[in-house]
Amino acid sequence: MRQILTGLALATLMTGGAVAQETAKASAPLVVIELFTSQGCSSCPPADALMTELSDLEGLLPLSLHVDYWDYIGWKDAFAQAKFTDRQRAYARAAGQRSIYTPQMIVQGTDHVVGFKPMKLADQIKRRQAQMSRVPMALTAVARDGMIDIMARATGPLPPQMVVQLVRFDPHERIEIRRGENAGRVVDYTNIVTEWTPVAEWDGKEALSIAVPAAGQDRSAVIVQTRGAGAIVAAVAVN
Repeated sequence: MRQILTGLALATLMTGGAVAQETAKASAPLVVIELFTSQGCSSCPPADALMTELSDLEGLLPLSLHVDYWDYIGWKDAFAQAKFTDRQRAYARAAGQRSIYTPQMIVQGTDHVVGFKPMKLADQIKRRQAQMSRVPMALTAVARDGMIDIMARATGPLPPQMVVQLVRFDPHERIEIRRGENAGRVVDYTNIVTEWTPVAEWDGKEALSIAVPAAGQDRSAVIVQTRGAGAIVAAVAVN
C-alpha cells in the first residue's frame, strides 16, 4: 500500500507544485478533499492513512469528517458528529444518490470517490489543480487576537448563492480502538474536523469583509461553497 500512496503523492506534486509555489505569498487557493470516515469502519484505515500523505502536499486541504452511523457496532467514535453525517447525506442528495458509504472522499464539493481508490482520487485532484489559476475570486483569511478576518472579492463570474464557512481541525490524533470492527488497531487520524460553521452568505456582487471568532489551538481554513452542497468555489488556509 505504501507504494500506491507514494505514487499518488508524486502524481499530485507533478501538477500542484508550481501553482502552490507561485501563490505562496498570498492566500494560496486549495483543492479540498473531504474524507467521510469512522473509527468503527474496517474499510477506513487505508483512507485515513492516505489523508496523512495528502496533508504533506502543497495546494491541498484534506479534511477528515467523522460520521456517527457506525457507532452502533460497538465502538463510539469520539470525533463523530451528526452534522457531518448530514453533510455527507446532502452531498448524496445533490448527486442523486440514495446511499452513503465510508470511506468516501469528495473533491472540491463535486467529485465522489467511494472506497479506497487512490488513482481515481489522483486523477480528480490533478483535474481540479489545473483549474486553480481560474478561481473566480480572491479570498484571504488572517488570524488576529482570537479572531479571523475574512476578505473576498469577485475576479470573475460567481454562483449567485454562496456560503462562507469556517472550518476548524485538529492536525493529528492517534487512537487505540478497543472494540468494534477495528478492535486492537492503533490508527492515526489527520486534519480531524472539529467545527464546520457557516459564517456568511454571499452573492459576490460586493466585496466581503467580516471578522469571526476562532479561539483555541485548532487550525483553521475558510471555504466558500455554492449553496446546497454544491461546488467549492475557493478555499484557503488561515495565515
